[in-house]
Amino acid sequence: MRITKFGHACIRIEHDGQAVVVDPGSFTDREALDGATAVLITHEHADHVSLDHLRAGDAPIWTIEAVATQLADAPEVRERVTVVTPGSRFDVGLPVRAIGEWHAVIHPELPRFRNSGYVVEAGGTTVYHPGDSFTEPGEPVDVALVPVSGPWMKIGEAVDFARAVEAPRNLAIHEMVNSELGLSLMDDRVASMLGDRGLRYWRLAPGEDLPD
Repeated sequence: MRITKFGHACIRIEHDGQAVVVDPGSFTDREALDGATAVLITHEHADHVSLDHLRAGDAPIWTIEAVATQLADAPEVRERVTVVTPGSRFDVGLPVRAIGEWHAVIHPELPRFRNSGYVVEAGGTTVYHPGDSFTEPGEPVDVALVPVSGPWMKIGEAVDFARAVEAPRNLAIHEMVNSELGLSLMDDRVASMLGDRGLRYWRLAPGEDLPD
């Protein structure tokens, strides 16, 4: 089983001939989708879904109704979409469960967006991608993708989320809205506060694999 980090919120999970890509958005190089067998999209924001990227491939797509509606004007993409609902279980070549239904609050005066996280099981390893939320998966997972920056969060929320999930391995996502200096400061804080609980933490460059 292989987990590769791509730009911003995108990861690729490979196992037993399957290559499942989550959130190939506008901050992600299109190569993340090369040879993809399935795509999962958490929500409609451009940093999580790129129509141009989806048009360039032919992999089937699983996502929520709001994203399917957004893709309706591109029938060659929309015909590959399967809509998922909160708590549903489905098979994309690897078993998946949909988690939650709301994006984190950006500001009380702004509308809420729908969001679905995904727990993907690959060769006995469970990987949780929450999208833009801190919704807990409701089950133990081996790897948690942890949002570490964005206009809807503060770093203490990332720490509390990772501690609550208690995954032994934690991989930073949603980092491209911060400077490298700011991210380095954040890495030190998160790694220290998770390390106190025996949890490991990484922030990887695009194209790097998560260590065992």
